[in-house]
Amino acid sequence: MTETSAERGAIIVGGSSGIGEALARELAAEGYEIGLAARRTERLQAIGSELPTSSYVATMDLTDAEDARDGFFQLAEAMPSVDLVVVSAGVADTNYDLEWESERRTIDVNVRGFTAIATAALEYFETTPDHASENDGHLVGISSVAAHFGNGGTQAYNASKAYVSRYLEGLRNRQAGSDADVTITTIEPGFVDTEMAYGSFWQCSPETAAEQIARAIRRERSHAYVTRRWRLVAWVLKATPEPVLRRLLS
Repeated sequence: MTETSAERGAIIVGGSSGIGEALARELAAEGYEIGLAARRTERLQAIGSELPTSSYVATMDLTDAEDARDGFFQLAEAMPSVDLVVVSAGVADTNYDLEWESERRTIDVNVRGFTAIATAALEYFETTPDHASENDGHLVGISSVAAHFGNGGTQAYNASKAYVSRYLEGLRNRQAGSDADVTITTIEPGFVDTEMAYGSFWQCSPETAAEQIARAIRRERSHAYVTRRWRLVAWVLKATPEPVLRRLLS
């Protein structure tokens, strides 16, 4: 581990399982000190104890956006440096009956909670000048290929991921006119073998997803599909007329 890499710090919101956990391990192996945030404190502590670099833990529930923002800033203040923030937390309920509690929770976590952390990260990067990397910071949001179509039963999830993708696009456009040099990356995975997976077609492991996300981070990509062949699926989804797509998905 080089001295420069040891000074880097990454906060992963949603780091207690799935892609977030795998990415925490991948980034720690690259030398990042890791800040882990999620609801399951004991699980975060267990993961942190297994990392090869220093770890920091914050209990965070994205359904309480204001509290989540406060927790983010407290976690960032506790770390020597934060150069990367990854928002990986999300929920994916199947809700054909349109139960309000399920739809509300998806919106609270995937939209309000995501926005709370994304804006907090930009505020931190734009007002905290001391970073180990050459730029002012790097924000990564985990969206989904599901952002490209509406699906009955998971309508709130798909719509929330469309929001994530478009919001990050808007932040990139905002950065173009900003004095701050913050890299913003949108990650759109297909099926990943986690608790949230809705299929096994072209499914990859969380570790494979983490490797490809870490590569996109190193290259400061603005957008990446995981795995890369899901780019083709996204293109087909965009090109297919809605009535045809509805028949294919029904």
